[in-house]
Amino acid sequence: MVLVMLTLLMIQLQSFSRLLLVFMTAPLGIIGASLGLNVANQPFGFVALLGLIALAGMIMRNAVILVDQIETDVAHGLTRREAIVEATVRRARPVVLTALAAILAMIPLSRSAFWGPMAITIMGGLFVATFLTLLYLPGLYALWFRKSLEESGPGEQVDPATQQHHGPVQPAFPLAEAAE
Repeated sequence: MVLVMLTLLMIQLQSFSRLLLVFMTAPLGIIGASLGLNVANQPFGFVALLGLIALAGMIMRNAVILVDQIETDVAHGLTRREAIVEATVRRARPVVLTALAAILAMIPLSRSAFWGPMAITIMGGLFVATFLTLLYLPGLYALWFRKSLEESGPGEQVDPATQQHHGPVQPAFPLAEAAE
C-alpha cells in the first residue's frame, strides 16, 4: 500500500526531493491527534488508527497543493524565495477552509461510541497539522532548496519594448510584497 502511495505521489510530483518534502509533513498530525484524544478522553484503538491513516492522506494532500503551487510560480519566472511566500499566502485560505470543512464534518461522528475516536483523531490532527503545514513546509522547502532561493525559473520571455508599455510586473498577491 505504501509503495502504491509513493508511486502515485512520484507520478504527480515528478521529483524525489518534492516527494520527500511531502512525506515529511505526514507526521505533523500525530501532535494534534494525540492532544485531541487526550482532551476527549478517548482510547487510541483500531478505529483511531484508521483516522490517523486518513489524516496522513489529508495532510499530504495539502502539502502537494502547496508544493505544486510553489513549483508553478517558479516556472512562471519568480525566484524560489518569492514563490514560497506567494504560494503560501495564496494557498493558505483554500487549505484552511477545506480543513475546517473536514473538521466540522466530523462533529456528528465525534459522539459515536464506535467512530468517535476516529473523528476526534481527524479533528485534532487536522486542526494542528494544517497550521503546522503552512508554517513548516515553506520553511522546510526554503531549507531544502537554500542554494537556489534567488534563482528564478524560466518564466515567459517578455519583449523589453512591450515591458515598457505595461509597467513593472506586479506580484499575484500584493500582501506578500508588503510583508517583506
